[in-house]
Amino acid sequence: MSYELTADQLTAEKLIEDWFFHSEKQFFVLAGYAGTGKTTLLKHTVTEILNLVPDESAAFITPTGKAATVLIRSGIPACTLHKLIYQSLTEEQEVDVNGKKITVEKLFFKRRDSIEKKIKLIVLDEASMVSDETLYDLSGFGVKLLICGDNAQLPPVEGLNGFLKTPDFTLKTIVRQQQGNPIIELAALAREGKYIPYGNYGGCVTVTSKRLFNGDKRIKALFKADQIICGINKTRVQLNEEIRKLLGRGPFPESGDKLICTQNNWETYIDAEMRFNLVNGIIGEIYSPFYLNGQSIGFTMFKPDFLEDFCPEALPFDTGIFEDGYYRYKRGDYFEKFDENGEAAGAFTLNRFEYGYCISCHKAQGSEFDNVIVFDESYAFKEDKNRWLYTAITRAKKKLIILR
Repeated sequence: MSYELTADQLTAEKLIEDWFFHSEKQFFVLAGYAGTGKTTLLKHTVTEILNLVPDESAAFITPTGKAATVLIRSGIPACTLHKLIYQSLTEEQEVDVNGKKITVEKLFFKRRDSIEKKIKLIVLDEASMVSDETLYDLSGFGVKLLICGDNAQLPPVEGLNGFLKTPDFTLKTIVRQQQGNPIIELAALAREGKYIPYGNYGGCVTVTSKRLFNGDKRIKALFKADQIICGINKTRVQLNEEIRKLLGRGPFPESGDKLICTQNNWETYIDAEMRFNLVNGIIGEIYSPFYLNGQSIGFTMFKPDFLEDFCPEALPFDTGIFEDGYYRYKRGDYFEKFDENGEAAGAFTLNRFEYGYCISCHKAQGSEFDNVIVFDESYAFKEDKNRWLYTAITRAKKKLIILR
């Protein structure tokens, strides 16, 4: 072993071992604050102590594709929760497009009756984003569930999350590699509801007033940030407009623009291997967009920020949000599709995107970015204000600016 586990981690590891081999309880809930080495512990415990093989006898899953790639980059094969428990099926359906009946091949999902018998353990990471209802779906397979998450983060946008409120164990000790990390230290202050003083912390974190964040310093920082996070919708819109104006962009999305998906589309895969779906919160850059005159419909190539390649096909999207501030079409509206010879070739539905230079903290959850700017609007979240600021701060890996 090339690293030394903390006393916290050793205790958690022993409890997980006893639970897996000797307890009839289906769940073990492991909570852990940022910097406590949750991922390292999970990998070591599952492979070295439980003697399970990731992607074979142990299935590592996350609620989002971005979170899955965080595990993958740490050497743990992972997939989305959706891919593990649901199977995709296709059926032909007739849809009405402008009074014309068109047959389309529609993808739908059904909860699997069972999962592969070789799977002895499901490890759910980023569990704070998962509702109790989804966990109930997971539990139906009868396989032991090791549930891991940060119980100081924001709760799910939809549904309730009760299992992280009473974890079997909580990691609290910061691992040696993270000791002295200003991001982790400020996250602890936010979690505990303590005031974070203005100043520079270790050369990688700056806390300053929004009034002082102006001129060339502001422009340079906005362009350097991998992600900007705020809390209020008005702030988000204004910042996206400001950045696009500085870039000299026109009224419609252009090549190189950063967009975020704002609606789940489980029928569309964003990679050739069909591992990840186009879902709410995925961020990426667009290239070669083109627009249908007067129809508020666009098509674009899209490269998710956590993948190396573009989506296999150009994505159709509703451009009304960029024209008038609202989506022009209803969810599920169909439009006739034509091939390169002008022949009818089925139908398509529209995706929904908005500019993604600045996003909400809820949209950022489950992701991490090297260089982050946080416009601290935690006051807008009342009883969740500490969770909001803690979650926003812990999206940063290397550099962080907090503005208030």
